[in-house]
Amino acid sequence: MASGKKSVKRTAAPGTTAEGEETRVVSMAYNLAKKQISDGTVSSQVLTHFLKLGSEREKLEREKLEQENELIRAKVESLESVKRTEDLYRKALDAMRSYSGQDDDSHG
Repeated sequence: MASGKKSVKRTAAPGTTAEGEETRVVSMAYNLAKKQISDGTVSSQVLTHFLKLGSEREKLEREKLEQENELIRAKVESLESVKRTEDLYRKALDAMRSYSGQDDDSHG
């Protein structure tokens, strides 16, 4: 290099998990995109990607996905609650049968 400055290339430490590695690579990609936007060397595809991320439609789509995930979690919790309730009813009925002298084979 003519100016005598050395370019130091920093690399992030590798992730210890797949999620950590993905986070590291995404962070590196964001940093590169920010640099390209600042330098004016960004491709139209990268610029369009980031413009879409900031759009109102994208925000609404993310909010919709978050709400759908909440709904799915609520449905799972509801199903688990129903299962616990059914288990409690079964145990209560079994206990009542044993108190009345009925064995498990004669449910009637």
